[in-house]
Amino acid sequence: MTKAIVFDIGGVLIELDPGRCIEAFQTILGFERITKILDPCHQKGSYGDMEAGILTADQFRRHILAESRPGCRPSDVDTAMAALLVGMREDTVQTVKRLAGKYPLYLLSNNNPISMARTYEIMRENGIEPTTTFREEFISWKMKMLKPSPEFYKEAIRRIGLPAGELLFIDDNQANVDGARAVGMPARFYQPGTDLSLLLADL
Repeated sequence: MTKAIVFDIGGVLIELDPGRCIEAFQTILGFERITKILDPCHQKGSYGDMEAGILTADQFRRHILAESRPGCRPSDVDTAMAALLVGMREDTVQTVKRLAGKYPLYLLSNNNPISMARTYEIMRENGIEPTTTFREEFISWKMKMLKPSPEFYKEAIRRIGLPAGELLFIDDNQANVDGARAVGMPARFYQPGTDLSLLLADL
C-alpha cells in the first residue's frame, strides 16, 4: 500500500526542452560543446560533475566561460541552463496539488544548484510552494550520489522512514525506475508529455 510518493523532477514535474537549451548555450555563450555534455537523463563532463557534487556551481560556470565567447558572464550561463526547463503542465500542477492533500510527497532527482533555482521559480509560478508541498528533497549534487545507484535510493528510504514497499517512485527514465525497484521501492515509468494523473489514477 502506497503511503508516500517520490517524484523525479526534470521530465516528470518540469517539462524539458534539450534542443532549446543547446541553442541557448550556442547563441548566448558561443559554447558549441554543449551537445557533448547535455543529456536528457545523465549529464556528462563538467555538467555531470556538477550534478554529482564534484564541481560547485561557480566552478561549473568558470568551466563553461573558459570555452565561451569573450565577454560572457556567469549570469549568461544561468540563463542558458534555464532554457532546458520549459514549465509545468496544468494537469501536472493539479495532480501534485491533489496528491499533496493525501500523501507525503518527496523529490528525488539528479540535479544541480543552477537548475534547482529555476525549478523553484517555476513551481511557485504555478502555485506550488516547494518547501511545504514536498516533505524533503533528495538532490544528487547535495547527496553526492547519482541515480540509479542503489545507495541514492537507500539513503532516501532511510531518511523518509517508511519501508521501501510503501513508497512509490515516479521517473521518466527506465534505468532509474529499475534502480528503485531493485532496492524494493515500487516505481512507475512516466512518459514525458502525457497526463500524470492517468499514471496515478489508482491513488
